[in-house]
Amino acid sequence: MEKPVIFVTNDDGIKAPGIRKLIEFVKPLGSVMVVAPDKVQSGTGHAITVNVPLRMETIVKEEGYEEYSCNGTPVDCVKLGMKMILKGRPDLLVSGINHGSNASINIIYSGTMAAVFEGAMAGVPSIGFSLLNFMPDADFEGCSKYVRKLAAKVLEDGLPKGICLNVNIPDLPESEIRGIKVCKQSDGSWQEDFDERTDPGGRKYYWLRGMFVRAEDGEDTDEWALEHHYVSVVPVHFDFTAFDAINKLKPGLENV
Repeated sequence: MEKPVIFVTNDDGIKAPGIRKLIEFVKPLGSVMVVAPDKVQSGTGHAITVNVPLRMETIVKEEGYEEYSCNGTPVDCVKLGMKMILKGRPDLLVSGINHGSNASINIIYSGTMAAVFEGAMAGVPSIGFSLLNFMPDADFEGCSKYVRKLAAKVLEDGLPKGICLNVNIPDLPESEIRGIKVCKQSDGSWQEDFDERTDPGGRKYYWLRGMFVRAEDGEDTDEWALEHHYVSVVPVHFDFTAFDAINKLKPGLENV
């Protein structure tokens, strides 16, 4: 039997330590194709490039392993990789390992998870991995066991239609991680502000700053799981319909 094809991407860029480790961790599971941004694309969400030409550079092309960089966003990488290189769908898409949390509301801003949603929209079982450490020299070895096990399980069993996984991993040695919790996205928000500064030319510029505030402490949430040294796995989907609100809103809005 042919090996399964695993598509690897990220939003921290092709040279980020996180994606290098993700490639290493999934290589034993199949043939790997990497298409990742040529520069950092953190916080780009589901952005696509429409106003400038997209380009890809071949880095490695050998039996069982191909690697390309792209000047676009993570979503551009997924679209180009499937349409122009694979000319079809891979068996699994994995994105990351992100430098920093994508738990709770962070998923909305995440380029890492946007690539995962794009994969799921194309019918590909897709997983986003993030480590709770923003530093460039973060140690990803504690992720190895869980990345391999989750990727292998999804390769074997697939995922329900339209569902992908948001996986966050505590910044701990493997021996201190207590296991996996399948849970829901925690309710939280960013309390943000802008630091106003002046450049050498006398012009004002602004630097975003903020603090994440958790709004709930339930044991069924990703933030609780991570705080208690579990890997959090949140099943998510790209259908934003608020089904619970349809019947509540119908009487008032349909009779306006």
